[in-house]
Amino acid sequence: MKPSTAFFAAAVAAPLALAQPAHAQQALMSSTMAIPVTSLGFMVEFLAQDMKFYQKHGVDMKTTQINGLGTINALIAGAIDFGQPSGVSLTRAASRGQKLLAIVEFTNRIVVQVVLRKDIADKAGFDAQAPLAKRAAVLKGRTLAVDSVNSIIDGYLGLLAKQAGYTHDDIHVAPMEPPAMIAAFKAKQIDGFAMSLPWTLIPVVEGEAVMVASGPDGDTIGLDPFANTVVAAKPETCEKKPDLCKAVGAAFVETAAWMHAHPDEAEAVLQKRFANLDPKVFHASFETEMKMTPTPPMPTEKGIENTDNYNIQAGLLKPEEKLPSYSDLFTDKFVK
Repeated sequence: MKPSTAFFAAAVAAPLALAQPAHAQQALMSSTMAIPVTSLGFMVEFLAQDMKFYQKHGVDMKTTQINGLGTINALIAGAIDFGQPSGVSLTRAASRGQKLLAIVEFTNRIVVQVVLRKDIADKAGFDAQAPLAKRAAVLKGRTLAVDSVNSIIDGYLGLLAKQAGYTHDDIHVAPMEPPAMIAAFKAKQIDGFAMSLPWTLIPVVEGEAVMVASGPDGDTIGLDPFANTVVAAKPETCEKKPDLCKAVGAAFVETAAWMHAHPDEAEAVLQKRFANLDPKVFHASFETEMKMTPTPPMPTEKGIENTDNYNIQAGLLKPEEKLPSYSDLFTDKFVK
């Protein structure tokens, strides 16, 4: 919906004009957003909601969770205006002729981590200080949970397998949501799981798991910078509704800046969404995510290109499917 230009009657508007932002005098633009999972990787989105930065910039945003690749599929289908897929999904969709436009970048490193049950790791002689290839070898033949097959989370397992000299098929993958991963892990129904923060730190802090690999801590195989999580739309959405895309971009610019300027307040707001999480786990997760959250949240061509390199290295795409250019998959004009 385009913002209305109708103002309140002069007698009412005049005294309010000095006290209210401009958008308060016009209707909010209605829009829809989807995220693929609930994790701290989407804390900019959560803060935009809870601190009402969407409304401040004139948007009535309805955000929903569509698990895993369902988010980008819904975006391609036109069921939602905006989605927050991984850059890996963005470039993979483009290779299939489904081009989307990244207008914001939330995280600029690979955020995936992989944990394994400590009893299994100990029995295998796991060395947390060993090179990545040796650490990744312990995952061969194991049953590991991921959010969905062929997601960026799942792709990281393929990348690790390649580093260690085996294939993704040598890992048994079980798709499930993060809370179910924790339950299945405690019941020893799975050997470990790949996920983003804060979920991976829960069994590590409790002493039940070891961290096998961590993108946030440098296990990125040289893929830096990396457009891990982006806000994307169909190109025609921003062509037809430039004011909406500008407002969404502005909301996230202010959110990211506020978060970095007021980290203690931001952490307190976010912790309410993860009230059942161990405070130590939450704090460590929040600080790690902050390091990966750029301000302004501007997508870059190199970051997008590295997601395509990730696709190739993880075996999600064939080398000949690598895109010749990335300039039409992103724009930074809405976050400047």
